[in-house]
Amino acid sequence: MGFWESRRVLVTGAGGFLGSYVVEALRRRGCARIHTPRREEYDLLDGAAVRRIRKLVALGTICSYPKFTPVPFREEDLWNGYPEETNAPYGLAKRMLLVQAQAYRAQYGFESIVLLPVNLYGPRDNFDPRSSHVIPALIRRSVEARERGDTEMVVWGDGSPTREFLFVEDAAEAILLAAERYDGAEPVNLGSGVEISIRRLAELIARLTGFQGTLRWDASRPNGQPRRLLDVSRAERLFGFRAWTPLEEGLRRTVAWYETTRVAANPKAAS
Repeated sequence: MGFWESRRVLVTGAGGFLGSYVVEALRRRGCARIHTPRREEYDLLDGAAVRRIRKLVALGTICSYPKFTPVPFREEDLWNGYPEETNAPYGLAKRMLLVQAQAYRAQYGFESIVLLPVNLYGPRDNFDPRSSHVIPALIRRSVEARERGDTEMVVWGDGSPTREFLFVEDAAEAILLAAERYDGAEPVNLGSGVEISIRRLAELIARLTGFQGTLRWDASRPNGQPRRLLDVSRAERLFGFRAWTPLEEGLRRTVAWYETTRVAANPKAAS
């Protein structure tokens, strides 16, 4: 707790999904000087402003890993191939974030660490059908299908790919633990260490939302990367992080938040 009491912390993206949980975790640890400016208030492209930052915790992505990385993904495998095609531009940009952080550390002694989180989920996630990721997309579609009384719901792909998910509150705690305890050049995976197929995930979400129809798989749609599962031993070894929220519990909390929020925004949704 004492680590944060005297520190001034800048959180970029504090109004977003993960950022809001990071701010809450900092407050629980007694941090009183939390700065959450918008770009027009604090420009990270301004060298003078950035020099005030003593340590940087940057977030990469597991989309940076090669398409056919041996499972579980180990940080040492990051450069052993090209990312999955649909994610490659994003994944390569995040690789360069790591390169830049390592270069600044080597040349200027700048304390910068890079974490590689898996897919995050939880309350306050993005449920916009145009841009949501797999868990919020499936929750929204399942709830709407249930309300319409649909007998089936179409899901993209064949259901065979596997993914790993990390509850957002766990991710926020991991970020703070890394900030407190880790200061190394090598990237660190953040995940739950639990793999689930998209088919099993869709079935679980359907059950938790009360959708009783059939799931029909559209195999003409892309599956994406075949498997995603991280080796999370480095995070536990270096800064003591291990995810504690089971997937079903996290999904249950996410569904409950989504249903409550929908009703609050539109009382007719409860009828």
